[in-house]
This record gives sequence, C-alpha cells and structure tokens, in this order.
Amino acid sequence: MNAEALLIEDVEPLYVVQESPVHGRGVFARRMIPAGTRIIEYTGEIVDWDECCRRTEEKGGPIGHTFFFSLNDGNLIDGGTGGNEARYINHSCEPNCEAEEDDDRRVYICSMRDIAEGEELNYNYGLIYEARHTAKVKKEFACYCGTPSCTGVMLAPKKRKPRPKPSTEGHATGSILEHHGS
Repeated sequence: MNAEALLIEDVEPLYVVQESPVHGRGVFARRMIPAGTRIIEYTGEIVDWDECCRRTEEKGGPIGHTFFFSLNDGNLIDGGTGGNEARYINHSCEPNCEAEEDDDRRVYICSMRDIAEGEELNYNYGLIYEARHTAKVKKEFACYCGTPSCTGVMLAPKKRKPRPKPSTEGHATGSILEHHGS
C-alpha cells in the first residue's frame, strides 16, 4: 500500500464487528472491499513507552490481549483508551490487510487484496517482545489464525545475533553455508 490508498467514506462503514471464530470479537467486511482501500483509522490515546508499561502492569502483565499499536516515533496508540472498532481486527499469519502510518502519526488499516463480503479483516501484528520467547510467552501470544503458514504465535521472529566468523588463517578459503530457518 502507499499514501495514495483510497479512503472510501460512506454513510455505512465497510465493516461490522461481531464474534470471531479466531478470537473474541473480529471485524468483518460488510461488502466487497477492493485492494488498496483505507478501511479504518486505528485510533486511541497516544502514550509513551513508560505509560504503556504502567498501564500494562496495572492490568496484570503485558501479555496476550493488548490494544497498543507502535508508532514509528517510539510512542504507541492505546486503542483501549479512546479507541474505535479497529482494535478488534485480529492477527493472521496470512493477512488481507496491513497498517500504514502517515506523517501525522495516524495509522490506517488498508486492504492488501480484494476482500470478500463477510470475510474477516486481519493483519500480521508482528509483536516485538524483547525478553526470551519461552514456552510460557509463546503460549500467552498464541496465534489461532489457522492459516497454512501459521507460525503459532503473534510475535515477530527475534533477530538472531550473527555468529563470529571462523578464522581462515592457514586454511583454504571457501563459502560456509548456514541455514537460518525457523
């Protein structure tokens, strides 16, 4: 998507919130939505990281169910405070939508492809979790999208630290093939 994505403004929204077979409530296409459409803005109170942590702690721990959306400047949108229906868009490992942030720190959910009437809207959360991805953490951030390429978690893969290259002094040089698959 790009800044030229369409924003269709109708009297009746393009979506409806209802129970989701994936998780809790979900957002579904009320009618066919063409690829490249700005469907809804993700709204809420803009907070800094410290406030996000305070609110998360107040609710009993980060995990699993959160309406925080990270912005490029390091702040976050708290969709749980002053947010709208966009906070109910579920995660998928094979999304039909993506989030786009404009220069004014506004985030829009845009369709990546045509979305059929009745189809659930979703995007890949790619949640960043700095601590170790233990079995408990993975369980708390479990993904239930059920797509063929489901990773089982809503977490972004951790970046692997590069291994030190072996010394080639006194050895023939050649290429070393390393596999970095999941």
